[in-house]
Amino acid sequence: MIETIDGPAGVGKSTVARGVAERLGLPYVDTGAMYRELTAVALERGTAADDGPALAALVGDRPAAGTDIRAERISRVVSTVSRHPEVRERMRERQRELAGAAAVLEGRDTGTRVCPDADLKIYLTAPVAVRAARRAPQLGLPLAEVARAIEERDRLDARQMPPAPDAHLIDTGGMDAGEVVQIVLALARERTA
Repeated sequence: MIETIDGPAGVGKSTVARGVAERLGLPYVDTGAMYRELTAVALERGTAADDGPALAALVGDRPAAGTDIRAERISRVVSTVSRHPEVRERMRERQRELAGAAAVLEGRDTGTRVCPDADLKIYLTAPVAVRAARRAPQLGLPLAEVARAIEERDRLDARQMPPAPDAHLIDTGGMDAGEVVQIVLALARERTA
């Protein structure tokens, strides 16, 4: 089974996808982490964030050991790195390879562009205020700053990465991760019944 879990920043994609993959015994592919790793490699090697072909050539390379791919310096650049068509195409090829015949993929466009024929597509959402409250402590930044960054990222992503038309939309705003995992597992059981 190929299952995709997409959505904007701060909705709980990673936690939910890891939980679902573990419960189903499937590999977990964190596509967002792959773009963050690419950004870290580019920063380490001095590759310009606006050089799509050079960035695409780095796909699959790993950053130095101990690199914090969730650091703010990575967060500030990852959107620029990930917007290049040649980067996205090469990254999608790599993600499909990692997914194979069965996996849980988590990201922003896994249900629309990476695995459009996935068996189950989930799109998580939550109000900006809830997402900012979740992310601010993780990032160690003021709530208002995180909310502004989320709104800007949403604005940039909305045109390029909308939900798949056949995705199940789940608002995670009033739920904890365990509740969302249970909903996704129930949907997966329905698909395989």
